[in-house]
Amino acid sequence: MEQKVMMLGNEAIARGAYEAGVKVSSAYPGTPSTEISEYLAKYGEVYTEWAPNEKVALEVSIGASISGCRSLSCMKHVGLNVASDPLYTFAYTGVGGGSVIVVADDPGLASSQNEQDTRMIARASHVPVLEPSDSGEAKEFMKLAYEISEAYDTPVILRTTTKLAHSQSAVTLGERTVPADREYTRQVGKYVMMPASAIGRHVYVEEREKRLAEDASSMALNRVEKGEGKIGFITSGVAYQYVKEVCPNASVLKLGMVNPLPKKLIEDFAKSVETLYIFEELEPVIEEQVRSWGIACVGKEVFTKQGEYSANLLRRVLFGKDHEIFAKAEAPARPPILCPGCPHRSVFSILNKLKLHAAGDIGCYTLGAVAPLSVIDTTVCMGASLSVLHGIEKARGKDFIKNWVAVIGDSTFLHTGVNSLINMVYNQSTATVLILDNRTTGMTGHQEHAATGKTLQGEDTYAIDLAHLCRSVGVPRVLEIDAFDVKNLEAAIKESVNGNVLTVIIAKAPCALLKGQKFPNVCVADAEKCKKCGACLKIGCPALTRKEDGTVKIDETMCNGCGLCRSYCKFDAIGLVGR
Repeated sequence: MEQKVMMLGNEAIARGAYEAGVKVSSAYPGTPSTEISEYLAKYGEVYTEWAPNEKVALEVSIGASISGCRSLSCMKHVGLNVASDPLYTFAYTGVGGGSVIVVADDPGLASSQNEQDTRMIARASHVPVLEPSDSGEAKEFMKLAYEISEAYDTPVILRTTTKLAHSQSAVTLGERTVPADREYTRQVGKYVMMPASAIGRHVYVEEREKRLAEDASSMALNRVEKGEGKIGFITSGVAYQYVKEVCPNASVLKLGMVNPLPKKLIEDFAKSVETLYIFEELEPVIEEQVRSWGIACVGKEVFTKQGEYSANLLRRVLFGKDHEIFAKAEAPARPPILCPGCPHRSVFSILNKLKLHAAGDIGCYTLGAVAPLSVIDTTVCMGASLSVLHGIEKARGKDFIKNWVAVIGDSTFLHTGVNSLINMVYNQSTATVLILDNRTTGMTGHQEHAATGKTLQGEDTYAIDLAHLCRSVGVPRVLEIDAFDVKNLEAAIKESVNGNVLTVIIAKAPCALLKGQKFPNVCVADAEKCKKCGACLKIGCPALTRKEDGTVKIDETMCNGCGLCRSYCKFDAIGLVGR
């Protein structure tokens, strides 16, 4: 008897990989893709790992594929930028065993620095893309992706989005089927992409893509749902769910393969309706191709390129802003903040006190850009903080960067910060770098990395020593300081920014939310001693508030007992009590 269960999209993707017989999976955590690997690690038959970055993850997957086994790599959309170097060449080499790259786009910027559209990269690299609309399809499309990968000798991208990754729907469970390992044979013309080989493989890629486009019109994952009305929609992914909710009687061409597009199927569908809407999140990838074929359609002139789509967006366009559903009150904005007890707050409070600017990186520490800490001046991409600061120094000189530091997390440093640090050493930088070592990959939900001493499965392994690593690449001055040792940390930063030697300061303290991490005490405010100066409030801890009389109150249910507020109270008005 069939067993149906409710699954998150990411859990269903992991289940699909398991059922498809994947043997090797490598990934770097990135919202909204992170949980795929965490779910997959629960299946002991699949080797799963955290790689230091997405480029390495894809290269590991390529190696497993070339050996003849099914492989997987997972990342978020900006991670595909890091992996694009091997991706473009992998499209040329093709696969041994089937290989799928799960890429999670983030419309609406829930946790990303841009809204790029993976379909654009897929078109440029000539890699087919499947896009499921719910968890059930996510599992089944994973299995289809491996069949397509092996049938057409190509890597396949499974594109998901934040909404799909983190929403639930029904999934029918199946058995794991592991195909026999494909025999490995040495093929220089296929796997060694020197120019002579690549010339021939480029022709192969073009022919493969043409064949895929022709075959796509008869693939079951692209389907026409004939309706009663005169309007029709071409859509895919989660956007399909909004079309069905708002226009259940409309004709719909639901695309499961969004690259390459099934031209004949689209042409036939367009002839069957009077008005054709293209309803797709982010870039007009489908729309531009459809228009180029001379097919009239309505797209981004009425639907936005920005943000996450919704049923209400479709209602506004079709029925106007006076629709009854828009009378509901909108929820108030709730910006993210650093958690109580976060060691980053301690570091940022010192930078704020010293009136320093910080070149920032990707991670929780981007939250130091806003008031009241207001120290992060730049955020570009993973590992960029060091390179940006180096560029500032070379452009403006040492005197200018006496007011600057770079901040980067431990996981991000191992991701791409190491290369930037090597560049600083090689090109004689004298800047100050702060590695905020909270012993985890924090913003994505506390994943292990190469310096934590644990694998994805929680097994003990060698832990990279960040201080030794920095010294080994030639950094002349490396300091390790407790992130909550405000006095010594402030002194070290002052000395470094006014010095003339490249310095790395590793501010060490575990993330306050790590399992097992607990301060033994909580902070309490003494209203009688409080002078109402507000010095403790400048650190921006959400556990601290001001009462009507101006004195400070500490919410003991929120306080993690780090004691940072005590460091800024000159009147001994904040004490510690046991939990």
